[in-house]
Amino acid sequence: MNIHTRLATRFANGTRVLRSDIPLSEDRMRAVAPSIFAEGKHASRSERYAHIPTAEVLRGLLYEGFEPFMVAQGHSRIPGKEAYSKHMVRLRHRSEQGPRGRGADEAHEIILINSHDGASSYQMLAGLVRFVCLNSMVIGDIAHDIRIPHKGNAQGEVIEGAFRVLEDFEVVDASTAEMKAVQLRPAEELAFARSALQLRFGERTDGQEPAPITAEQLVEARRPEDLGTSLWSTLQRVQENTLRGGLEGRTVHGRRMRTREVSSIDRSVSLNRALWTLADEMLKLKA
Repeated sequence: MNIHTRLATRFANGTRVLRSDIPLSEDRMRAVAPSIFAEGKHASRSERYAHIPTAEVLRGLLYEGFEPFMVAQGHSRIPGKEAYSKHMVRLRHRSEQGPRGRGADEAHEIILINSHDGASSYQMLAGLVRFVCLNSMVIGDIAHDIRIPHKGNAQGEVIEGAFRVLEDFEVVDASTAEMKAVQLRPAEELAFARSALQLRFGERTDGQEPAPITAEQLVEARRPEDLGTSLWSTLQRVQENTLRGGLEGRTVHGRRMRTREVSSIDRSVSLNRALWTLADEMLKLKA
């Protein structure tokens, strides 16, 4: 295993993920997310569906300075469809030199989502990665959500979309700086965590069993670098605990259990964006 690889695994629901400190080669991406390199579209697609391999798009983005640092591929239960299934790539521009060269705690990432079976158009989102834990975030409503259908010059539009997302990072940086400057009281941290708990496990009404874990667990720090009372620190702790799982809880029958990682591409993106939007709303309340 390459010493720069932080995580390379297959999760319980079949999603495979690879994250790295250095740009990923095509061979390493192919081993984890072969659908990126699908040579054709799934048989269910019509003639109007333009197949442009994600690999070709990535080569075009690489020429423009965008390098892949993370790939993921979803699982399909339909025989023969996994070779075309949904995949995600997180890229950084070469101007983002990483924790050693850039001297920052985070780096901007552009998130590319696609499939060759009709499950997804080309989708471009803004993201951030936090180096201390490789906590990968997805930005909420303050950044563009670009969707490009499989027709016409999709490759050119995706590359253009990447630069549009890159322009959004000025707004993202301003929002991040505000979150770092705003301090939360313990009651406000718990209010944020209770909202996150509902996003993760659904709203509990009278007569329903409680969530398997508590809001207090979501605000717990996993490492000294996570300590602090800023809105940014709270968001980081809650986001990691919500998505990474591993928290000890109780089933509805009282048995001990540990929460699972949210490994579905769609669920991970939607929860990430919802948590960022939640933090943004808290920021407005504190203004």
